[in-house]
Amino acid sequence: MKPLQDILVIDLSQYLSGPCCTLKLADLGARVIKIERPKIGDSCRSMYVSNLNMNGESSIFRAINRNKESFCADLKNYSDKKKILKLITKADVLVHNFRPGVIKRLGLDYDAVKVLNPSIIYGEISGYGKEGPWKKKPGQDLLVQALSGVTMLSGNANKGPVPLGLAMADMLSGGHLAQGILAGLVQKGKSGKGCKVSVNMLESMLDLQFETVTTYYHDGGQPTQRTESNNAHAYLGAPYGIYQTADGYLALAMGAIPQLGELLQCFDLLVYQEVSSWYDQRDKIKQTLADHLKTETTEHWLSILEPADIWCADVMDWERLFEHDGFKVLQMLQTVKMSDGYKYQTTRCPIKIDGRLLTSEKGSPALGEDTDKIEDEFL
Repeated sequence: MKPLQDILVIDLSQYLSGPCCTLKLADLGARVIKIERPKIGDSCRSMYVSNLNMNGESSIFRAINRNKESFCADLKNYSDKKKILKLITKADVLVHNFRPGVIKRLGLDYDAVKVLNPSIIYGEISGYGKEGPWKKKPGQDLLVQALSGVTMLSGNANKGPVPLGLAMADMLSGGHLAQGILAGLVQKGKSGKGCKVSVNMLESMLDLQFETVTTYYHDGGQPTQRTESNNAHAYLGAPYGIYQTADGYLALAMGAIPQLGELLQCFDLLVYQEVSSWYDQRDKIKQTLADHLKTETTEHWLSILEPADIWCADVMDWERLFEHDGFKVLQMLQTVKMSDGYKYQTTRCPIKIDGRLLTSEKGSPALGEDTDKIEDEFL
């Protein structure tokens, strides 16, 4: 039995942030009923990555909407809305990611919903919250990253801002909403009372930067300085970064520069005896390391550094990672199946409960495939 068994979630969200939240709840055992527009469904069904079509729809939709049910309803249609309201009276959790104001116009804001179901945990995600000059801006991942400051931390100093290579704002805010909903369910178990849990994408991206934001406010507001080469963390000294080798790349985390000089026989590094120089002179140190590490293979350097307990790693692509025993032992992949028999491989929930993997064989639903069953059961 999974921890959220018998918890009913009504999911009004679409695209990425809300569905990321409800996927986490589903993996923990909740029953998630995804409410979708007739004929069109969640817009994410047609949002393709690299034009990859999986059984007629996008891989993103397949990945983040597995283990859910699909119920078709037009929230602007009186008859359909009555059905949704009845479902809400039976639900433990409701999730949406409509822009501020839209959910109220639909009559499904928290004040309206809690009258129907006072014990419901009401979760909402927005781009920037309900106040301030940005409240009506579109909550799109790249735009949130751009405003959050995070793009000024990645990449080298002379290459301009670099966004993260994932929809990080969507996924983080979805994870934060799931955390808040779980806290709400615990509170409900103690008091019997529901609550509203609100998350916005910008705050999630600011929370991601808690280390650097704290540093900024305690170092006199010094501007962020990325290194000229091999930048991996704008606020850490050398050798922190990724370096090209004769046949690949090598990641180096924190380490004593003189020790590295001895181990690598890169004797130009021995002059940097003062710890402060590993930050103040990090551009010169990194360039010296970069030139030296190109002379041998990644495996050569690992064979020297790992026995000396230097924090380092090979830099892998997915092809090499997926073939490695270090990945295989994790059992991070699972095969799921849609109702029409279509199977696909995707990741599993990364959480274990008492050592047990949380897996599910249920793939993403076809549009409205559960409507009749849900109507018979609840309506």
